[in-house]
Amino acid sequence: MGKNRSRRDDNLRRHIAYLAARLMAEEGVADYGTAKLKAARQAGLLDAALLPDNREIESALREFQDLYQSDQQPLELRRLREVAVKVMRDFAEFRPALVGAVLNGTANQFSEVTLQLFTDDPKALTLFLLNRRYRFESDERRVRIGDAWADLPVVCLEVDRVPVRLTVYSRDDERQVPRQRSEAEGPARARLEEVEALLDA
Repeated sequence: MGKNRSRRDDNLRRHIAYLAARLMAEEGVADYGTAKLKAARQAGLLDAALLPDNREIESALREFQDLYQSDQQPLELRRLREVAVKVMRDFAEFRPALVGAVLNGTANQFSEVTLQLFTDDPKALTLFLLNRRYRFESDERRVRIGDAWADLPVVCLEVDRVPVRLTVYSRDDERQVPRQRSEAEGPARARLEEVEALLDA
C-alpha cells in the first residue's frame, strides 16, 4: 500500500513539474516558484510536500522543449546568448557574469538576459549608462549572498529588443556568488569567454 502511494506521489510530482514546464515554455512564466504554484492550483494539489523542486521542473522543461520546441527554441536561445555577449563586451569593466536560463539553455522567446555586475562604485555604472545613452530603469532586488540577504541595485534595459536585467553586486560579493551548480548541470554563472564558447560549440 505504501509503495503504491509512493508511486502515486511520484507521478503527481512529475505531473506538476510537467504542467509548470508547459507554463514556462508556452505562457512565459519566468520563475520556477510561480510556475510550480500555478501548476499545483491547476492540478488541484493541496499538499505542498508533493511539489517538485526546481531541478525537477528544469528537467521537465528541457524535455518539453525537446519534444515540442526543438525547431525554434535553439534559435531563440542563440539569439539571447548573442545579446548577452554584446552586453558583456560593452560592460566589461564591471566584470559581467551571465546567469539563469540563457546560461543553462532553457531560455525561450519570453526570457530575459540576466547578468551579474561587480563594482564598488554603483555611481560609475550610472554614469556609464548615461554616457552610452542607454535607456534604463533602476530598481532593487532582495538576494541571498552567503548566509545573509541583501537589497541590491538592479538595472533593466533593452538591447536589440531583448530585455536585459543587471544585478549589481560589490566586488567582495563576487567570491560569495556560487559558480558551480554541478558537473552535469554546468556552471551557475559564466564569464564572457565561456559564453562565447557556448556560441561556438
